[in-house]
Amino acid sequence: MGPGVSAPGDGAAQTGTAELEARLARYPAARYPAQHATTAFHLATAHLQGGRAAEAGPLLSAAYDIFGRLGMRLEQAKALTMHGVALREAGRGDLARQTFERAAKAFGELQQPVEEAAASYDLGLVLQEQGDRAGAQEAMAHAQELFSGMGQFAQAGKAVRERGVYLLSSGDVRAALPLLEEATVLAERGGDLAGLGAAANALGLAHLAADDAAAAVREFTRAVGAFPRSLRAAEHAMAKANLAVAQERAGSPARARLAARQALAVSSADPPVRAQAQQLLDRLSGVSQVDLLAVLDQEPGGRWPVIIREEVLRWCDASPPERLAAVRSFLEGLLSRAETSYDLAQSLIAVLVELPPTAYAEMVAAIVQATGELPEQDRERIRSIMGSAMARFAMPQWQRLAASLNAAATATGQPPTWR
Repeated sequence: MGPGVSAPGDGAAQTGTAELEARLARYPAARYPAQHATTAFHLATAHLQGGRAAEAGPLLSAAYDIFGRLGMRLEQAKALTMHGVALREAGRGDLARQTFERAAKAFGELQQPVEEAAASYDLGLVLQEQGDRAGAQEAMAHAQELFSGMGQFAQAGKAVRERGVYLLSSGDVRAALPLLEEATVLAERGGDLAGLGAAANALGLAHLAADDAAAAVREFTRAVGAFPRSLRAAEHAMAKANLAVAQERAGSPARARLAARQALAVSSADPPVRAQAQQLLDRLSGVSQVDLLAVLDQEPGGRWPVIIREEVLRWCDASPPERLAAVRSFLEGLLSRAETSYDLAQSLIAVLVELPPTAYAEMVAAIVQATGELPEQDRERIRSIMGSAMARFAMPQWQRLAASLNAAATATGQPPTWR
């Protein structure tokens, strides 16, 4: 279904198919034609959402015919659009194209610009699949214009993004770049965070294709932010893996390895994403534990919590030995950075206090264990650095973290001397 398409009736498309089938039986077409057609439409929509295009087609044909006989032209046009979706998903591209063309024309005559835009968007998708570049661009541009005219900027952004991605995939990078730039602007204007991530990711790929690694880094970084790890993990991993490639191209191997490992740490990352990240790590051999500190050394202090947070989230998903090694490396980095040790520790603590309970407990335990493995002089120095950094936080946060560290220390036979 294209952006903006809506169903006739009261939104019953979300109702379960069993209930819809029972309702359809209660409303015979001969006696209750409008109710029958509306229910058939919603049942067909449910089938489409379940990937059952073959079952949806006959229902939509019946709904279209009944709506037509009743003079319900708007509902009939909506059924036509959905029938086009069913045909496209069934692989019947030529019929789908014809159906979407008829639907777009019908909505235009009814002065329903949003619905016309949705049908035109779907038409553009079919034409892309058929390799009709000019037709696809025209249909998507028309959809974009209509959506924008109605203030549907998120949907307009999707349409222009499709135009840009199609041109990029066909090798026309120069034409794709301004369209994908526009797609990011429209997504932001429409408050479409996921759309912004998709547009920025595509724009980053376009910049890579144009050999502009710095611009690619900027856009992939934006895509990572628009795809929160906690909400869109697979997309987050994709953007991270692409960011890793861009950082490699930009001559920043430490940053590239960080991004690649963070992509691999996402369990739901798609296989091609995992393969891309692993191939980069295979190319860029290096001591992984020093990458974070090397990047932090190059960044202003205000950026440290963001960078550390991304690594800490990876550590929390890692095995206990890997987490311990990473934490120990970070603590050793504090010892070797006299001028920035307290600020680095403060940035780490700022991340710790925001973690959910399980991750918080795992990180506290790792800090205590890693500290206990250091020489005695270094153990005391780490506790002093962390203690001074904790004192910069509000009393409840300070006391909570100190109590947690001391409890973890006691549990492992260490002295509870965190303060």
